[in-house]
Amino acid sequence: MVGFDPRAREGCRAPSPGEAAAAGSMSGFLTRVLINPLDVIKIRFQLQIERLSLSEPAAKYHGIAQATKTIFQEEGLQAFWKGHIPAQLLSISYGAVQFMSFEFLTKFVHNAMLYDSRNPTTHFVCGGLAACSATVTVQPVDTLRTRFVAQGEPKVYKSLWHAVVTMYRKEGPLSFYRGLTPSILAVFPYAGFQFAFYNVFHSIAEWAVTPGQTRKSNIENLVCGSSAGVISKTLTYPLDLLKKRLQVEGFEQARAAFGQVRSYGGFLDCAYQVARNEGLRGFFKGLSPSMLKAALSTGLIFFWYELFCDILQLKESTGYQQQNKNISHKTPSQ
Repeated sequence: MVGFDPRAREGCRAPSPGEAAAAGSMSGFLTRVLINPLDVIKIRFQLQIERLSLSEPAAKYHGIAQATKTIFQEEGLQAFWKGHIPAQLLSISYGAVQFMSFEFLTKFVHNAMLYDSRNPTTHFVCGGLAACSATVTVQPVDTLRTRFVAQGEPKVYKSLWHAVVTMYRKEGPLSFYRGLTPSILAVFPYAGFQFAFYNVFHSIAEWAVTPGQTRKSNIENLVCGSSAGVISKTLTYPLDLLKKRLQVEGFEQARAAFGQVRSYGGFLDCAYQVARNEGLRGFFKGLSPSMLKAALSTGLIFFWYELFCDILQLKESTGYQQQNKNISHKTPSQ
């Protein structure tokens, strides 16, 4: 992700808003298919009140391998793709809005302020603002996804439409935006760090390549994205946990089989209760699968996005060249 800079990508132009939206949607779709099982485990860990430890007899989950085995034995293989439909809607919509907004903002900064859009600070601010706009857009879908992953057996929600109708009737329209405050607080620095560190790691890679060497750009995008994802997730993880806790408010009945349930009086109360009852480590429940997921998802998202942008621009370039070739072959009488 280079942002808008006429000198970037070795002379290639920045993607248009339509190209950015298309590439962002496709990258989100493909990445979601691959990382959904890790997301299910991460959310289960985040919502567990008991410590994630073998020494905690009441804890349902205490490690990635044990959780994977337990979920598979109790709920079957399909459980790792619980909430996959709303998750796909989330990934596709989020990817489209985020990357389109990012390209627009970096282009605006470059044109309006004559500021280097490849600067890590610019990427941090533009990436954070782009992610905030995407988060507000897809928050209802994220809440639905979290509840599908959180529910046990028997299921409270039978389908996506049933979940929408039930939540609207029983909890009101604002229930779809539960957890929005920590979402915004978390997503701005998280996405900002993602874009900024991705930019920094790319700059390091460019500096490390000696003259005459060929850069393996696709692998480079994957590695830079994975590294940026791990750092960003670690720095902002507690806010993501608080968001998940708030999103299942009013959903206690469906979580009875997974251990203790608690009610929170908002963002600050949720943070206070986690700190008081679960300690500092409570804010980092599920960090291991989350870091693994962040490494894979961020790396793959940037990898697919850059790849699809290159494909879309190559197709446009090829079509333009073919059109010019056809025109040049015409005679005056034609």
